[in-house]
Amino acid sequence: MAKLVINSYEDFEKYVGQELGVSDYVELNQERINLFADATLDHQWIHVDTEKAAVESPFKSTIAHGYLTLSMLPYMWNQIIEVNNLKMMINYGMDKMKFGQAVLSGQSIRLKTVLQSLQNLRGVAKAEIKFTIEIKDQRKPAVEGVAVFLYYFK
Repeated sequence: MAKLVINSYEDFEKYVGQELGVSDYVELNQERINLFADATLDHQWIHVDTEKAAVESPFKSTIAHGYLTLSMLPYMWNQIIEVNNLKMMINYGMDKMKFGQAVLSGQSIRLKTVLQSLQNLRGVAKAEIKFTIEIKDQRKPAVEGVAVFLYYFK
């Protein structure tokens, strides 16, 4: 699927209430989970001890950190949209975010997005993106919420 190209506030405005796109799947394998554990100093056994998790975890597997799953959002968002003519873009925050289901090591996730709202704040576009991070072949999503971005168009 081709990226949605946005060149101005007016371009963005046309998509309020509409799906913006869906990313490709990305696998959260044990190596990525271990690297995230090292980066965040979160080495809880449920994430990194494959032998113990196989026996003691209710999932019978290690699971990705919830924040690892969430941290994949910018990478997947970049597959969906290209916003041009910017001075800068700021990640402003998250609203109503909740973790719905653990991502097991080796499962793949993808991002699905809808432009929930768009406001013009004195020339700055405040975009509220309803997002769902889906797990391949699973009904329940890994994470849902609203990502808020500020786009400063030239």
